[in-house]
Amino acid sequence: MTSVPTLELRGVDKSFGPVHVLSSVNLTAKAGEVTALVGDNGAGKTTLVKCIGGIYRVDAGELIFDGTPRTVNGPRDAALLGVEIVYQDLALADNLDIVQNMFLGREEITRVRTLDENSMEKLARQALDSLSVRTVRSVRQHVASLSGGQRQTVAIAKSVLWQSKVVILDEPTAALGVAQTGQVLDLVRRLAEQGVAVILVSHNMNDVMKVADSIGVLFLGRMAAQVRRKDVTQTQVVELITAGRSGDLGLSPEESSGAAV
Repeated sequence: MTSVPTLELRGVDKSFGPVHVLSSVNLTAKAGEVTALVGDNGAGKTTLVKCIGGIYRVDAGELIFDGTPRTVNGPRDAALLGVEIVYQDLALADNLDIVQNMFLGREEITRVRTLDENSMEKLARQALDSLSVRTVRSVRQHVASLSGGQRQTVAIAKSVLWQSKVVILDEPTAALGVAQTGQVLDLVRRLAEQGVAVILVSHNMNDVMKVADSIGVLFLGRMAAQVRRKDVTQTQVVELITAGRSGDLGLSPEESSGAAV
């Protein structure tokens, strides 16, 4: 893999009126790795994700894709740069089947301007097969008939179908049972192994410690630290989340007290 991060954030600020939600946030996400983004409620995770996805424009700082600073004015710009966000509600249509969901808004058309059902079905199956998905019986199943884990599988496979470079997963194991959680985490790992830069937003420390290569911890809108998973314990990560620092790791005492935010 190249040493240049697929996505890098430098000094990102975002405010809503007098409320400073993000302050000088730095983050890197590398191809072939899972970067966990963690933090307490209100730490700024959702705002940061929406800045990457073009829903919010940053007030200051840079979004750098493959070493080149880019201006992201909206979701379309982010999509053209290869960003795919899988939100917690998955944004799937229950009344449509898997193929129709995976191609929704980007349908394949034949020469005579009809839907190319055969081509879409083949590509959908290839995307699922590339992730070694074995839990979906047929790509023509309606989404309404799928379990929570299977729905996550479909949502993640869409990012493979559209050759996304950066895939952000928002709480992908929330409300899943133990077996389905394991399946989704295996899927996340396989997605990274395809060369995708995966950003995993999660409150579940067990999931984070199991699957992440790197962990970015937000505290009161600041990046307390971005660390390699192998270099920290779960206790240290929890301390960074709750206090902004753990020993010598993290923000200064002034910043972690909120005085500098």
